[in-house]
Amino acid sequence: MDPPDVEMEPAPQSPAQPPAPALAAGGEGWSMLSRARALLEEGKPSLALQAVLLAIRSQGGEQALIQTMDRACELYTQRLQATPSVDELASLLAQCAIAEAQSSNANPPRGPGSDPVDMLNSDEACILAVSGRKQIILDAFADGSSFICLKCGGLYSTSRKDEHLAYWCRTA
Repeated sequence: MDPPDVEMEPAPQSPAQPPAPALAAGGEGWSMLSRARALLEEGKPSLALQAVLLAIRSQGGEQALIQTMDRACELYTQRLQATPSVDELASLLAQCAIAEAQSSNANPPRGPGSDPVDMLNSDEACILAVSGRKQIILDAFADGSSFICLKCGGLYSTSRKDEHLAYWCRTA
């Protein structure tokens, strides 16, 4: 037994090998990616992106981060260039679906301006049609969530129809 005032000196040991940086960073990278996924599920995409970028930087350094960001920019640009043809096809399919629904519908014909396709092709097109986003109008009208005001030509939620006609329609 040693007296309580005697200090213990550790026995000399062989120098321990530090963990390999790649393995340590690998675990850190995976934990950052897990955290990014959690942030994304919490509705915080900006923080999730920061966590992903930190994980990339910890794994491959600044050069890997730059390469990844360049590749993301390329993919984004390619996707933007391909979008117009996809929008045109979606618009055409929506017009076909609306025309088919109208032809099979036994309802009496509606008044002028109630057909979204006719309204979009008219000279008095709304701002969405002018900016090349006709599909939004067609989808909203087709699913019944919105209506096109016959007085002003605007697209509004069906739940706000009475308020629009009573208070907001500039031609009422």
